[in-house]
Order: sequence, then C-alpha cells, then structure tokens
Amino acid sequence: MQKLIQRLANLSAIGMFLILAMGALVTKADAGRGCGDEWPLCHGQFVPAHTISSLIEYSHRLVVGIVTLILVATFILVFRYVKRNDAKFFISATVLMTLIQAAMGAMAVVWPQSSLVLALHFGLSLLAFAFSLLLALVFTSWGQFKRDTSIHSGFKALVWITTVYSYVVVYLGAFVRHTVSSGGCSGWPLCNGEVIPELSGATGIVFTHRIAALLLFICILFLYLQAKRYYQNSDKLRFGSKWSLILVSLQVLSGAVVTWSMGNEVGYLFAGMVHAVIVACMFGFLCYLCVLTLYDRKA
Repeated sequence: MQKLIQRLANLSAIGMFLILAMGALVTKADAGRGCGDEWPLCHGQFVPAHTISSLIEYSHRLVVGIVTLILVATFILVFRYVKRNDAKFFISATVLMTLIQAAMGAMAVVWPQSSLVLALHFGLSLLAFAFSLLLALVFTSWGQFKRDTSIHSGFKALVWITTVYSYVVVYLGAFVRHTVSSGGCSGWPLCNGEVIPELSGATGIVFTHRIAALLLFICILFLYLQAKRYYQNSDKLRFGSKWSLILVSLQVLSGAVVTWSMGNEVGYLFAGMVHAVIVACMFGFLCYLCVLTLYDRKA
C-alpha cells in the first residue's frame, strides 16, 4: 500500500507541475477564452472544435480534471494508511489549493475577472505544486525533515522572508502576463534603452517586476552564502539554498530570453513556459527549506 501511495503522490506532483505549465501556456497564448464563456463544456461540446485556442484551454481543463481525481484518491489513502501528520497536511493543502484555483478558473471563464484576480490564479497553482512536491518528498530520504543539528534563528527568518517575498515577485510576474504588459520594456537589461524608464502604464509594471526580481536574486544569494557559512556541504539546508540560487539565476536569464524573443510567436510562448517552470522549481526548493526550519532540533 505504501508503494501505491508513493506512486500516487509522485503522480500528483507531476500533475500539478503540468497544470502550472499548461496554465502559463493558456495565458501566454491568450487561450483563456478558447472555450468561450462556457464551463465545463467548450462551445457547447464535450469535445471542442479543433482550433488552437480551444485545444489549449480544453487540454488544460482535462488535465486539471484527471489530476483532481488522482488527488482525491491520494487524499483518502494518505489519511487511512499514513501516520505522518505532515503528509496529511501536505495533501490537504494540495487538494484545497487545487479546488480553489479550479473554481477561480471556472469563474474567470463565466465571469471575466480583473488582472489582479487572474494573477492570483497562478499563485494558487504554485502553492498547490509546492505542497504536492513536499508530499512526494515525504516518501523519500529527502522527506526525513528531522535534524541532528540546530538551525540559527537568523537563518530561519531569512528563509521565510525570502520565500514569502519570492511569492510576491511571482505574483508580479503573473500580473505582467495577465495585463499583457511584457512589451512595456523592450530590451534587457535596460528598459527601452534607459536605466530608469518612465514609470507609467505597462513600462512601470514590467520595470517594477524586474527590480523585484533583482532584489530576489540578491536575497537568495545572501541566503546561500549564509548556508555555506553555517552548514556542511552535505546539509539539506545548504543543498536547498544552492539550488534556489541556481534556479533564480536561470529565472533571471529566462526572463531576459522572454524579452528577447518578443516578435517570434513560437519562441515567445516557449520562453514563457520555461520561465514559469523554473520559477515553480525555485519556489519548491524555498518551500522545502521552510519545512526544514520547522524541524529544528531545538524546537
């Protein structure tokens, strides 16, 4: 039974990852209205007409439905056969976030929402993925969160502040997409050829996101330097901090590629999906660090 639960947990994490990536594709391809204003049907049909936008939107809905069924099965089995309370919390949070974001997605189709609300949709998908990833890790050696050594209180605070701030930066990035503001800054690293451009409209939105992303890179760099200073190379805290730094570096680079690929429709869509996938992995590592801080030996 444990093997079955582990497989379902892995499928849940993979499924949430697909939902997040496909959601980013829906936004980038402007396919959110690909099925009109109907849900769960698509233009009045279970199998929609073969247009690009309807296929993208309907595929996203189909994957969400399948993954939700997997999550329900995982939820039942975890609560029945797994004794670890953290596993029960992770699956409960995953199911809750998935249901909320699915409901928000349906409402966005029937009743168009503001960009502020639509950006939150991606944020909830990110949280659902992070919790599903943590659940999958519970059944591996990386899921043994208890420590033999204590964690510096300052490092704990830094981990949580960085993680919360990263969520804010991700939200800003989703807001850029949903307001179709990506073209507000042409060129990278300069914005429209200026160090500080005119901060209005789309330009102000994109430039704010860029500055926030730069500050996030600095925060994670400092986090890694602190982990390197206090913990051994084999320590999970140091490992997680290192990969967070690698991924935030790739995130900055992929953001530049998104800007450079404007004008190339296929390249722009691909770069946008890669950008979303990298940020999901980075946020997952930061959440993993947060969980590790909750199992401090002194706690």
